[in-house]
Amino acid sequence: MTAIEVCFSSDLLDAGKGVRFSVTAGSDDAVGFVIRYNGTVYGYLNRCAHVPVELDWNPGEFIESSGLYIMCATHGAIYQPESGYCSGGPCRGGRLRKIEVSESDGHVFWHPDDYIQPVIA
Repeated sequence: MTAIEVCFSSDLLDAGKGVRFSVTAGSDDAVGFVIRYNGTVYGYLNRCAHVPVELDWNPGEFIESSGLYIMCATHGAIYQPESGYCSGGPCRGGRLRKIEVSESDGHVFWHPDDYIQPVIA
C-alpha cells in the first residue's frame, strides 16, 4: 500500500489544529486533512457532507471550541472525530469521506484508495 507523508506526528496536538494536504477526489482537485483526537490520528476529505465546501474556518482549524467535534464553519454541522458521522446540523446522519491514515516512526501518512488519489500533475 502506498503511503504518502503528511506531517510529523508532533505537528498534531490532541483536539488541536489539523494539517491539510492536497489530493485528487474522483477527478477534482481537493484537500484532505488529518487531526489527532484522543491520541489517534484521523483523516478526512475536507468537504462538508451537506454542501461541498471546505470545513475549516482558518486553515487547519477543524475542531470547535469544546474540543469534542469537527465543525463546518459554513453550516455549523458537527461531526464525530472518530467516525466522521454528522451528529448535528443540516447533514445529520451523513458523514465525512474518510481517508485512510497511519502513523509510524514519528510521521503521519495518508493512503490513496479508489477515489482519493495523489494530485494529478
